[in-house]
Amino acid sequence: MSGLTKEQVLDALRAVRHPRRAGDVVGLGMITGVVIKGTNVGLSIEVEPGEARDLEPLRRACEAAVKALPGVTSVTAVLTAERAPAGRAGPPPSLPGENRAPARPLVPGVRAIVAVASGKGGVGKSTTAVNLAMGLAALGQRVGLLDADIYGPSLPRMTGATGRPSSPDGRKLRPMEAFGVKVMSMGFLVEEDAPMIWRGPMVQSAIQQMLGDVEWGQLDVLVVDLPPGTGDAQLTMAQRVPLSGAVIVSTPQDIALLDARKAINMFRKVDVPILGIVENMSYYCCPKCGHRAEIFAHGGARECARRYGVDFLAEIPLDAEIRELSDAGRPIVLARPESPQAQAYLQLAMSVRDKLAELEGGKARRFPRIVWS
Repeated sequence: MSGLTKEQVLDALRAVRHPRRAGDVVGLGMITGVVIKGTNVGLSIEVEPGEARDLEPLRRACEAAVKALPGVTSVTAVLTAERAPAGRAGPPPSLPGENRAPARPLVPGVRAIVAVASGKGGVGKSTTAVNLAMGLAALGQRVGLLDADIYGPSLPRMTGATGRPSSPDGRKLRPMEAFGVKVMSMGFLVEEDAPMIWRGPMVQSAIQQMLGDVEWGQLDVLVVDLPPGTGDAQLTMAQRVPLSGAVIVSTPQDIALLDARKAINMFRKVDVPILGIVENMSYYCCPKCGHRAEIFAHGGARECARRYGVDFLAEIPLDAEIRELSDAGRPIVLARPESPQAQAYLQLAMSVRDKLAELEGGKARRFPRIVWS
């Protein structure tokens, strides 16, 4: 459907009445965000924290009302809660790890969920997540890749996946696919240059729905590319999703390692195993003369791993080809599998696969980790 407007969406939502309050969801000011991309619609419904669970039928009614508009193929509505009800104290704060395991599996059929995280941006976390996922797929694993960076989704471009997810039943989205890996990102639902002006609870709800309302199917591993930092998105994943482990990405320099330590401590506080640390942009080798320059220092991530008692997984060089292929939507693991850079990512994938097998109590062949010389 072309020309769908926000006003048409709001008109449809005016037919949805609140079950206990006088008025419709639009008149009551509950609709706080509408995103339209082609025939796909996303919207957020602000509710009181204590009534979110009871208003699940309201959320579905909103989805049905918008889905009834001519030409709309999919609708994703999320419930958000910004404040405690007026005049009433909220529930006592919970400890960081108390709510980590959901009552029911949020992503049934997925054996392991691995978060790729960093304490700060600009360290190559998304590039690592993409090549890790593609490397696991190359090892014969059934793999999914979730872009949990709502504000800056980059996986559509880095995987080369285009188009919009479909929803045959109007309830769940089918993820996109790139090189045999299932991919889901907010970038498939909004224009590439559209800003996501969302508050924290909306981001949390969007992440949970991209996990629970997507047909991931049977997967061995779901790799989740987290946004940088230790904020809402990270806590949502750590507390609401049974994460199997986290891979921390850092450059060797002190300022990046300072934030990487924060990421390690956050995951430990919520009882998520640290699978290991990757040192990205470890060094630069001149392609003409072979001179090696350690632009961001070297060995800092390895020393951090030693101090914190976690595994050091890989050293990835600063390399123009990795950047060029990522921008072109052709991960180097697949585009240049024989290259040393691709072999480093493949060794990383082997190590993650083996560690997951250990955590499950299984046995897997051990592979040597690559050491750049």
